[in-house]
Amino acid sequence: MATCNESGRYGLWILLLGVWILVGCTTSNSLPDVEELSALDEALTEENQEGAVGGIADLSGEVKIDGSSTVYPISEAVADEFLQKFPKVNVTVAVSGTGGGFKRFSQGETDISDASRPIKQKELDACRESGVQFIELPVAYDGLTIVVNPANDWAEQLTVDDLKKIFGGEGTAQNWSDVNPSWPNETIKIYAPGADSGTFDYFKEVVAGKKGSLRNDMSVSEDDNVLVTGVAGEKNAIGFFGAAYYFENEGKLKAVKIVNPKSGDAVLPSPNTIESGVYAPFSRPLFIYVNVESTKRPEIKKFIDFYLQDAFRLAQAVGYVALPGEVYDLAKKHVDERLAGTHYLVSDGEKRSGAVTEVYLVDNLLE
Repeated sequence: MATCNESGRYGLWILLLGVWILVGCTTSNSLPDVEELSALDEALTEENQEGAVGGIADLSGEVKIDGSSTVYPISEAVADEFLQKFPKVNVTVAVSGTGGGFKRFSQGETDISDASRPIKQKELDACRESGVQFIELPVAYDGLTIVVNPANDWAEQLTVDDLKKIFGGEGTAQNWSDVNPSWPNETIKIYAPGADSGTFDYFKEVVAGKKGSLRNDMSVSEDDNVLVTGVAGEKNAIGFFGAAYYFENEGKLKAVKIVNPKSGDAVLPSPNTIESGVYAPFSRPLFIYVNVESTKRPEIKKFIDFYLQDAFRLAQAVGYVALPGEVYDLAKKHVDERLAGTHYLVSDGEKRSGAVTEVYLVDNLLE
């Protein structure tokens, strides 16, 4: 027995078919063929699912997201648009940093973990211990941006060695003149993400190495907007965070050119320089990690499909750089087939590095 929705759909189908036949009779002697009718049926099916009462528009449930403040703008933008179509789903997007997000995720407390770096071995071990399988999905490129106050007219460009002098754990510069004698003899004020931040981890590894450390007298916060306010409010301040927060606050901050270690060119972060990798060594991919068990719930599966479908557009809308289309296609395959594991670690715990298109391959999966 047909439901009300099915009856309505069939009625609309018959009505449109009748109009088609009527138009056909006045314009030609041919009736729609089987393929045309099939296409019409598919269109009506999609319309019924997306908009009709009792269809997928009545989807309900909950989506819990936590993690990186860098990835937050993308996930928040996706959540906002998703809720416009599926208002009965409760989507929460929290910010506790990449490391903090993984702690909750590995205990099964969240469905999705935003991450501004790939998962670490200890985080993978925690997931294994708790029986949490995950799908790793790259969603955008970012350029970690070093910013100063607009009144700073001396630090137009910095090398990685300069950054080590400013941010390093030992023998660090206290005044700008300690970095360059021609710069002001004034105290440097530093703003940085907290230690749970993936951005902090990424910056530390580039500047201080895997076993190095950063200075412990920085003003830190997991909220990048706090860092923006800090740098914007002090002439001698310097800080770093994801490119989206810089692009959003260009009137308050000044980005510093970073000298590419290979080419020697001083480069500003931009969509083009980030995507090409010329903005080095601070161009990087951003991720979301999805609990495999969660994908069995219809609201999670629909949200992830929606995320991957719109990531190309929304990543650019919030100030990041979209990945190549084939990466999103492969990510969708991972979700559909529930291909669990990370591509960025090998069996001995070492990190795998390289372009996303070279690393994000099924053959590189480590469960």
